[in-house]
Amino acid sequence: MSDTSQRSADFLAVVVENAELRQQLAEVQDQCIELAVDAGEQHAENEALRRRLAQAEQERDDWRAEAERARRTG
Repeated sequence: MSDTSQRSADFLAVVVENAELRQQLAEVQDQCIELAVDAGEQHAENEALRRRLAQAEQERDDWRAEAERARRTG
């Protein structure tokens, strides 16, 4: 194999590898976008659950206070 044809073969190998890496990068970028969307949905759900928990704790505290007042007044 001549020096020129070896360089051409090496260049072609680099081009093919580059194309494969670009494809892998595109796939990983798609996965990252999907993960970001999922994370956003999880964050929104967590925030909703935190609000519900805070409301439930407030209602519990209100009931406790009312029960304490009722106990005192008999």
